[in-house]
Amino acid sequence: MAFMAVAVAGFTLATKDHVSPEDKFKLAKSSRLEPQTLLAADIKPGGATEQTVDLRAVADRIQATAPSAVLSDAPSNPQANAPAPDALAQAAPQSTAPQAAQQQPAQQQSGQAQPASPPKVDESALRYFASRGDKARLQAEISRLQTLYPNWTPPADPLAVPQNSDKQLEAMWQLYSEGRYAELRKAIADRQTAEAGWQPPADLLERLDVAEARARLVNASDLKQYATVIDIAANTQSLLTCSDIDILWRVAEAFIRTDRVKRGQDAYTYMLKSCTNPQERLATIQKAAALLSYQPMQDLLALEKPDGNGGREFDSLRTDLARRFVAQGNDDPKLTVSQDYLSQVERVARSQGLASDDSLLGWYYLRRSNYSDAEQWFEAAHAKEDSAAISQGLALVLIADHKPQEAEEAMYKWRNESKDAMATYLAATANLMALQPPANLSEDVLGRMAGEVVKQKYVPTAQQFGWYARSLNQPQAAARWFETALRWKPDDEPSAYGLAITRNQLNDRQGVAEVQRLWAGRSQRIAVLGEPATRTPTSAPLPSPNQTVQVTPQIAPQGSLQSAPLAAPQATPLAPITQPPVNSQAAAEPAAPVRRAPPVEYNQAEGRTRTVVRGARSPAGCTTTISAELLAPANALSRGWCLMNLNRPMEAVEAFGVALNNTDPKSREEAAYGQSLAYLRAGLANNAAVAATKAPMNHQRAAELQVAILSDRALSAFSGKRYHEALLYLDQRSQLQQERVDLMVLRGYCYLNLKMYDDAERIFTAVAATGNRDGNRGLRDLRLATHPQPGGY
Repeated sequence: MAFMAVAVAGFTLATKDHVSPEDKFKLAKSSRLEPQTLLAADIKPGGATEQTVDLRAVADRIQATAPSAVLSDAPSNPQANAPAPDALAQAAPQSTAPQAAQQQPAQQQSGQAQPASPPKVDESALRYFASRGDKARLQAEISRLQTLYPNWTPPADPLAVPQNSDKQLEAMWQLYSEGRYAELRKAIADRQTAEAGWQPPADLLERLDVAEARARLVNASDLKQYATVIDIAANTQSLLTCSDIDILWRVAEAFIRTDRVKRGQDAYTYMLKSCTNPQERLATIQKAAALLSYQPMQDLLALEKPDGNGGREFDSLRTDLARRFVAQGNDDPKLTVSQDYLSQVERVARSQGLASDDSLLGWYYLRRSNYSDAEQWFEAAHAKEDSAAISQGLALVLIADHKPQEAEEAMYKWRNESKDAMATYLAATANLMALQPPANLSEDVLGRMAGEVVKQKYVPTAQQFGWYARSLNQPQAAARWFETALRWKPDDEPSAYGLAITRNQLNDRQGVAEVQRLWAGRSQRIAVLGEPATRTPTSAPLPSPNQTVQVTPQIAPQGSLQSAPLAAPQATPLAPITQPPVNSQAAAEPAAPVRRAPPVEYNQAEGRTRTVVRGARSPAGCTTTISAELLAPANALSRGWCLMNLNRPMEAVEAFGVALNNTDPKSREEAAYGQSLAYLRAGLANNAAVAATKAPMNHQRAAELQVAILSDRALSAFSGKRYHEALLYLDQRSQLQQERVDLMVLRGYCYLNLKMYDDAERIFTAVAATGNRDGNRGLRDLRLATHPQPGGY
């Protein structure tokens, strides 16, 4: 008890010190006590047996002698009334001055121990609350007096306490009970003015100070003045008890709102360890769940107690908590919610049939790329409720699952609901236009997509419309779409390249030169368009050390065939060039024919390339400008291979297209194969895939083309910084043929750019073991990415 008195004295002095509120709320480690030891209900007089009060007997006597209504505005509950420790209360450095000096006359000034006299305790409040049947305040007053006077024993019958004959003081207690604190202050001041030397009871003043502090704290909390809440609580720690748990809730919220989450969690921990009212404990968990994140809530839920009926006390909140935690998992993809909570939401989703529960699970699985489960739950939600949020989630899953046509249909009616809804719809259109094989779209669908693309100025779909028009052999419409995309985004290289090859197809040499001049030094493939250079890109450029990487939204590869006609947008052409163009004829064709190496094929069985012997094909047969459409199919086939030798792939495409009209199956297979290779050389892997389906091919050739197409798509995706997409193509290719070393390097840099450092290290180490210098370079770039050097670039 002496130790307790010293601690309370320390608290009293702390409230007078000019210390920050947060410091006042810390408990010195040297004097840390468990919450239970500071609760007044657990404090007993030293060396004495506590005399309990028979509240039922008191109530019976009250009803028989002085019946009155129980006050309904009591600010306290019949529970412990001691200051909260640890998270909420903090004694300043302990003082040697005992707390008893504030209630008893000073008897030790001479330095000699004096006999302790019995404390003089004001028990008038006990009589007042007992006479009015206010059992809640009666018990709270008994607890308070036991805390202040450890040697005091409460009377067995508070009604036996001598009645206060001071009617004015009785009226003051009445004002206090009714919460009329301003009137009480005025009554005290008026009596002090009228009666010189009269002083109100210290107990009344103390209770009035606490009540006014409580009112200020509640007002500050309602006004969201959280710093004030903490300051008032630090200076009035008698408020921080389980008897007024609303104050504890408000202080805990104030801590969290002022970015002291751990202190707020400590406050909730104190409540669950110390407070026993079942309803208040349930409310504490509910309030904490609204403010704390997933992991702190697991620590609080660990304090749950059995309910005495074979269950747990928070079982009634289990479903709502599970929903809240899954929703937090939707906001944070890195958060792994316990399977117990997921199972709880799944059970209630099946039993209650709410679309909101299905949608909740759909978003959770979508954020973790579990598309199969996400699609299942979104479809269930969509069947019950067709809303913008549910349709958007379903559309995102369908896009990821390569079903953009269904995604476009699901989002079209909700496209204007929000910016996110429009972005999802436009992403569906871009992926739909890039499908391979192409989807069977009606003119209405094409028209509505084109209208939205032009309205929103969405470059990815506009570009896809350009490739789509080229696949339909509508070069004029394709050029307009590419021009439109470049007007919206002048630095869109794929659209510029599409415009260049389309103008080249239209024999617009000046237009080709214009694009080449605009993109000089920025695009190698645009610069070499029409030249007989022998070089062809064999791998994507490797990123430079410490390169900043941004993962862009994944859009399906460009190009798509479709039988429906395509309308061109109303777009202005590129701005005219002020400088005179270069000689277009010189830029388009070489001065003399150059013999190219014979074509090669990939041999899947042997895992290497081999030269294909096709007979003599003289380049002289394609030096003229005769249209391939005027040639017989057999001659057109020869001309196609001749143009391939001259590295004029787009002209070769037209020649092979004429050769496809041959009735001979072998010639048709040769023409389809040649057209696929021509498209690959032009960088149009999707068109190459379509060309490969125009005539039956043997299994070996089909597999070889598929390997080449996937390689080209992977390189294109990497160049466009679509690293997830590049890995997808590499994985598909590895199922057909063992991965080459250069593609292993490409895979390693995909992992590096996606910050999958362990996988990148594994790939680069394997490549370096073969003696390839790119493997060592990859390991060096990996080290720079994970351990950047000071001042490095």
